[in-house]
Amino acid sequence: QVQLVESGGGLVQAGGSLRLSCAASGRAYSTYAMGWFRQAPGKEREFVARITGSGGNTYYSDSVKGRFTISRDSAKNTVYLQMNSLKPEDTAVYYCAGDLQGNFYRTRVYQYAYWGQGTQVTVSS
Repeated sequence: QVQLVESGGGLVQAGGSLRLSCAASGRAYSTYAMGWFRQAPGKEREFVARITGSGGNTYYSDSVKGRFTISRDSAKNTVYLQMNSLKPEDTAVYYCAGDLQGNFYRTRVYQYAYWGQGTQVTVSS
């Protein structure tokens, strides 16, 4: 079992930055791939970024590529999402998620077994 707790959300102006953190506890964390998803009001939850278990590979949705960076610190059991050049359309609840299949490129919600409670990110124009 893995528990995930997100933090770092908040209100920021367009063009600003935020860094989200996801603290993980539980066995075998380092073998899991970790992902970030987001869900805006009235919309489906969508993939944002993924980092493999080894941390050697990262993947991004087209909408955030070049602006967001996912990373992980295995010593701290924490995954980060650095978000720069934020836009109003980035406003959503952001969730981190853990995938038992650590080394594949997977972007579907159902492929992730563990989820945090979410943190709100609001970008004002």
